[in-house]
This record gives sequence, structure tokens and C-alpha cells, in this order.
Amino acid sequence: MSRGPERAEASGRVALGCIADDYTGSTDVAAALRRAGLRTVLSFGPPEPGTVPPSCEAIVVALKTRTAPVVEAVARTRDARRRLAELGAARLYLKYCSTFDSTDDGNIGPIADGVLDDVGAPLTVVCPAAPEHGRTVYQGHLFVRDRLLSESSMKDHPLTPMTDPDLVRVLSRQTPHPVALLPHATVRDGAAAVRDALDTLRRQGVRYAVADAVCGGDLEVLAAGSAHLPVVTGAAGLAGAAGTIAAGDGRYGTSTLTAPADEAALPAGPGIVLSGSCSQTTLAQVEAARAVMPSYRVDPAKTPDRDGMVAGARAWLDAHAGGGPVMVYSSAEAAERANSPLGPAAGAILEDVLARAAEHAVGLGYRRIVVAGGETSGAVLDRLGVRSVVVAGEEDRGVPWCRSTGGPELALLLKSGNFGREDLLVRAIGGHR
Repeated sequence: MSRGPERAEASGRVALGCIADDYTGSTDVAAALRRAGLRTVLSFGPPEPGTVPPSCEAIVVALKTRTAPVVEAVARTRDARRRLAELGAARLYLKYCSTFDSTDDGNIGPIADGVLDDVGAPLTVVCPAAPEHGRTVYQGHLFVRDRLLSESSMKDHPLTPMTDPDLVRVLSRQTPHPVALLPHATVRDGAAAVRDALDTLRRQGVRYAVADAVCGGDLEVLAAGSAHLPVVTGAAGLAGAAGTIAAGDGRYGTSTLTAPADEAALPAGPGIVLSGSCSQTTLAQVEAARAVMPSYRVDPAKTPDRDGMVAGARAWLDAHAGGGPVMVYSSAEAAERANSPLGPAAGAILEDVLARAAEHAVGLGYRRIVVAGGETSGAVLDRLGVRSVVVAGEEDRGVPWCRSTGGPELALLLKSGNFGREDLLVRAIGGHR
């Protein structure tokens, strides 16, 4: 593929183009870039021509590719990369979850292979560490707080069970290219040592350098040491560090950026929580919300057909219209979801039911929409026809409010399953920044 026309169209104003593999992951990384001082646009799917303002300094493209078929996931990511190149993105960041959600077939490795092939990049960094959220990488092993990934709740994830904490091993099963470790001892020696080590690995034919990071300072070192690479991959932590470097180079943003009033303003109106995530964090948040607001559970054990579940949720919303905040949820323990009468399609069916409930709620006048779970968020936004948002303030770290830019004016908060304090849903639906 020729890359000349893409470079010719580059404006030089977009510091970073980011492609995220799910919708809540995209809000996490968009919040990190905004926090770093870059004016950030979040687009659900590749941005349409004319939808990116000239003042934009970072573009995040949210895709639903984390659990999509590999061929589809790679094709959609490469399409997004081409669009970002046309918009003048100086560098590219591939964002995945801080728990490296994937299977032995992909999708992280195949997606990265496709993008690196397109841009002609021989090597990239792999670092899902997010120390502020308890995700660290040491000796190539991913930890969730004080537990190996394989001992965390992610081992029981219904779509991407993570039973191997060794990221070099995990990624090596997803790509035919060599994978090596960039150890913490090198990171500790500073950015110059990281750059030298990456150059050595490149000469040795290594394509992926899995980097250790146990604190925020390590991410800053990795961002500086990999600043010469055209493509970097990781979670929101490394993206934020890269954004801070970009914001400080004089061409982009400022670390003290204050959002214009029209970006920060969010529409008022009644609020609704929609939760499809089955993570332990979200289950605790749902329990806290149930204690303070009317709640309706979409339960396939009681109503095992899609139309019946949709009708039940809509009727319940009709009965509660005009009152205070409400919650509609399908979140359940992993074992219960695994034994669902809906079978393997349970996740997709329940996401669709919640999305239809969201559509009905908007029709009833709800204007603050809080969604827990990446796949659920994708289904809800698709159903509502939301294509892009402006990122506003964060309710919790990595969980920003967003303002829709088309259709009904909505305040949206899309929460990754594992993010947020226990009272997040209660605080979010009780008010907004």
C-alpha cells in the first residue's frame, strides 16, 4: 500500500490518532489524552469527513473489535488507520484493555500485525499497564493489584477468559512474529536505555517488545523511550504519558488546558443506568445503585425470549417515567450467565435488550445515560445513533462524561466493567459535572 498520499494530506496538527477496540476503552483513553492537555474528539467508528474540528489535537476512534471475528477486526482497524492518516495523525496508538482481553486466536496480535504491515513499522511496544487502576506488568507477567491476571476475576470472563498472565507467551500465540521482553531493569535505567534496547530488539528481528511497568513513572519513561516509533500499543496509561509528551512539545495543546464552555456543558434531564457488565466491580456498583433507586433486572431465566424481555423493560420504564433516576440491568455472576437459557448468544441478546431499553428511555425524555460494560455501551450507542462526542470532565479516573454532537442532546458516561469506585453509578446518576 502506498503511504505517500496519506503523508501529503497530513496537517501536522493531530498529535495522536488512537484506535480503541471497544467503546468504554475509548472513553478511558480519550479522558487520558484530554487530561494530558490535548483537545480530543471521540468518534464511534471512523470519523466522517467534516466532523473533526480544526482545533482537534487527538482523535480517538472507537471500534467494537475486541471479540469480533479476527478477519473483520483487522479489516475495520486498518480502515480506521487509513482515515486517521488522511486526517493528519502524526502517530498511531492501538488501545486495548489493561487486562489484555483476548484469546489465543486474537485479536490483539492480528490487529497489530495488520497495522504494522500497513505503515511499514518493524517493531512496537506492548504495555497494558495501568498502575493507577492496579494493573502492572513485571517480568512480562500482568498483575491485577496483588494477583496474577490468571488469578483475578478475568479468568472467568465469558468471552475472553485470561488464564495465562505471561504476556510474551499470550502474544506469541496470536502472531507469527517474534515477541520479547523489555524488562523493568531497562525501564528503570531511563528513556535512553529503553530506546537503545528497542533498537537492539529491532535489529534482532523482534516485532513486539512487551514492556514492564509497575508505576506511573515507568510509563513516562516508556513513552519517552518509544517516542520515535510510529505505532505504539497499550492501555490508557501509556497513551496518557505519550499525550503529555505531545502536549509539551510546543505544537500541540497545553498541560493546563481548560475545556471551552461548550465542551464542558452537559445537558440536564432525568437519568438512567444501563448495566450489562458482569465484572465483580460492576456487580458491586449495581448493588449499591439498587439500594437507592428503582431498578429492573432483565432476567432470561424468567423471560427467555428477546421480545418478552424488551417488552418487560419498556413497560417498567413507562411505569417509572417522570420520577427520579432508574436502572435497568442484566449484570449477573459469571456462573449464572454461563448457565443462561439463552445459550452462547446470551451476551449479544442482552446487550440488544438493554440498547432497546435505552432507546425507549430517550423517547421518554431521559437525557443522562450511564452505561456499564464495553459491549453494552457499543450496542446502546449504535441503537441511539450516536456517532461522535466531545469529552468533558471525569466522574472517576478514566470514566469521563461526554456530550453527544448529533441527534438528541445527551450526556453519556460509558464505564468499563472494571472501572470506578463502588458508588460510581449512584454519584453519576445523581448529578454530573
